[in-house]
Amino acid sequence: MTVLFGISVLILAGIGGLHMYWAFGGRWGSRVVIPETVLRQPSFIPGQTATLAVAFLLFAAAALLFLEADLVKAFTGSFVVRWGSWVCAVVFGLRAIGDFRYFGLLKRIRGSRFAAFDSYLFTPLCLWLCFIFLMAIRTEG
Repeated sequence: MTVLFGISVLILAGIGGLHMYWAFGGRWGSRVVIPETVLRQPSFIPGQTATLAVAFLLFAAAALLFLEADLVKAFTGSFVVRWGSWVCAVVFGLRAIGDFRYFGLLKRIRGSRFAAFDSYLFTPLCLWLCFIFLMAIRTEG
């Protein structure tokens, strides 16, 4: 399990780094990560502050998983780490379920590039992260 926890921490940190790249003007991959309306227009346009906030939250999730999985013994049994891990499991689980319109398992708008990436990459990744946080909580490292 330790290897799966470590890989998941690296995935979260990598996605956080990708958000930092986008926040400071990077373009690679940015065309497929924003949900599209029926008219193929972006459903929203994230600003730099919001993108940096998401990056920070992803780095925080990586740190929480690192600590909850007991990959380092510094905060073993910490109340903050345990509850933060529960929050991450719930958030990733809710993201996987979706908003019933643009993203997740229950999305209605399909056929866009985002919808394809969401179906085959983003939603399965969120399900995985929900599962791995629950496993880290359950096994207590």
